[in-house]
Amino acid sequence: MINEEIRVASVRLVSDTGEQLGIMSSKEALEVAYNKNLDLVMISPKAEPPVCKTMDYGKYKFELAKRDKEARKNQKTVSLKEIRVSPSIDNHDFDTKVNQTTKFLKSGDKVKITVRFRGREVHHSNLGLQLLERFRDSLTEYGVAEKPPKLEGKNMSMVVSPK
Repeated sequence: MINEEIRVASVRLVSDTGEQLGIMSSKEALEVAYNKNLDLVMISPKAEPPVCKTMDYGKYKFELAKRDKEARKNQKTVSLKEIRVSPSIDNHDFDTKVNQTTKFLKSGDKVKITVRFRGREVHHSNLGLQLLERFRDSLTEYGVAEKPPKLEGKNMSMVVSPK
């Protein structure tokens, strides 16, 4: 609450420099704030008596917004990219997929490598397991497999996170 919104009989007033000005009525505190061209802001409403501070409220809100914006800017979001392959992938196609995966890992993203089985290929899930192990071995210098490959329905997948 600020300025006229403060409707208590007495408040403990703190100046904008942090100096204790004592306990006074809310009207007197409001006059002190207006004389300094500042706002009266209630900091601790649960205290007895409530604690109010004189400050430039607009500047305070601006600083808070600026700090929040800076925190969001420095925050790194990790996204999950997905690479899909089939168990009968050729060597050159495999190399292309590995190169794409290394680009994702270098940029700091996690990569989910999925082997899709079609039709009766599910019966040869060991081929998909070998393929994912080959992926993991070729990506050792850029990333680490979080979990071993797992078969879920007709897909076998593994998540690789950057080092």
